[in-house]
Amino acid sequence: MSGTYKDLEAWLCAMALLTELYRETAQFPREEMFGLTSQMRRAAVSIPSNIAEGKGRFSDKELSQFLA
Repeated sequence: MSGTYKDLEAWLCAMALLTELYRETAQFPREEMFGLTSQMRRAAVSIPSNIAEGKGRFSDKELSQFLA
C-alpha cells in the first residue's frame, strides 16, 4: 500500500473524531478532567496513533494487525 498514513480515510476520520471529542469534553465538569475526560481523550488518541504506526511498518500484514 503506497502513500502515507495521512492519505488513509480511516486516519482522517479518526482525526475528525478526535477533534470533535476534544471539543465536547472541554465542556465536561472540571471534576471530570482527570477521570472520564482523560480516559476518553487517551482512547481517542490511540486510534489515529495506531493507524499511523501500522502504516509505518514494512508490510500490509503488519498494518492490518494495527488496524484490527
